[in-house]
Amino acid sequence: MSKLLKVLVSLFLAVGVSFAADKNPSSPDAIKARGVLKVAVFSDKPPFGFVDAQGKNQGYDIFFVKRIAKELLGDENKVEYTLVEPAARVEILKSGRVDIVFANFTYTEERAKQVDFANPYFKTAIGVVSNDKNKITNVAQLKGKKLIVVRGTTADVYFSKNHKEIELVKYDQITEAFQALKDGRGVGFAQDNALLSAWALSNKGFSVGVGAVGDVEPIAPAVQKGNTELRDWINATFVKLGKEHFAHQAYEATLKPVYGDTIKPEDLIVEGGVL
Repeated sequence: MSKLLKVLVSLFLAVGVSFAADKNPSSPDAIKARGVLKVAVFSDKPPFGFVDAQGKNQGYDIFFVKRIAKELLGDENKVEYTLVEPAARVEILKSGRVDIVFANFTYTEERAKQVDFANPYFKTAIGVVSNDKNKITNVAQLKGKKLIVVRGTTADVYFSKNHKEIELVKYDQITEAFQALKDGRGVGFAQDNALLSAWALSNKGFSVGVGAVGDVEPIAPAVQKGNTELRDWINATFVKLGKEHFAHQAYEATLKPVYGDTIKPEDLIVEGGVL
């Protein structure tokens, strides 16, 4: 009887583990069964993630999202996009509304406690853009002045923690922050330097005087905490795409038209998920 009981318990546990795995609504198999990939992206961060005049999602992030959908579902258009603000990226994963956040999401140790990051596909640092009439070229110039940040970004976290002498003016949307800079509601705007460089190229009279604050940081897709199946699938897919130099293809299609020859692709992109 004792041996029989042990066998039954073992079978029960095995079935239970299999059942639990099948109940992961964002596992690769579950997504295939559903037939659509749910992804959170930005609507207002060109050239990385934005909605164009025709209402279509575009940008470097979207270039990757479409290929991931093609790899997983056989069709790059089988994507349900959810637009997200920077400060809501962690919570939207926790809520289970999306499978992946692919919204220019910088890896940090604090965020990694709440979500699982896949390997990176991009890298960046914090920069500061300002009006050329009052150009900010170093952080010391910001003492006692107003600096614009987007709530929940790495720039917000960095300056809140390390520079109490600077008054932060916080906005929820990137477009709001850029407009605030134009209106003079702050002497500068701190954000990913790649984004700021792209914006400055199309906004005469503004430039990125502080090119890099803190360390160069990886940007990666994120999945719900504990969803190792989907995370590992993304990592394996990135390895495959790296052999095709896919990140370079994405750069040529989405970023090169903006940056021209002002930036080397290798300064920004990450091939195969390896920094």
